[in-house]
Amino acid sequence: AKRSPEMPEVPAIAEAGVPGYEAIVWIGLLAPAGTPRDIVAKLNGEIGRLVRADEVKKLIAPTGMEPDPDTPAQFAAYLKADYDKWGKVVRDSGATVQ
Repeated sequence: AKRSPEMPEVPAIAEAGVPGYEAIVWIGLLAPAGTPRDIVAKLNGEIGRLVRADEVKKLIAPTGMEPDPDTPAQFAAYLKADYDKWGKVVRDSGATVQ
């Protein structure tokens, strides 16, 4: 965890005494199962190019979000890890659907 460039005076949560904590807000684009790989690759390339553009970075910066585009395989692995992590939190908490 690192300090936000938009709020450098605010300590990262680890600096505030909660080491190992991480909660990330992510935005991703998903395509229907069976979408041809070449279409997925084209979308991924174009969207990655857009979010890396300085103009887009400037628009996003005030939100505190930092664009970090990745490959479809990396995003799939991230989604699985996130699902597993938060699923464990829910199970360990004993929370149930009301």
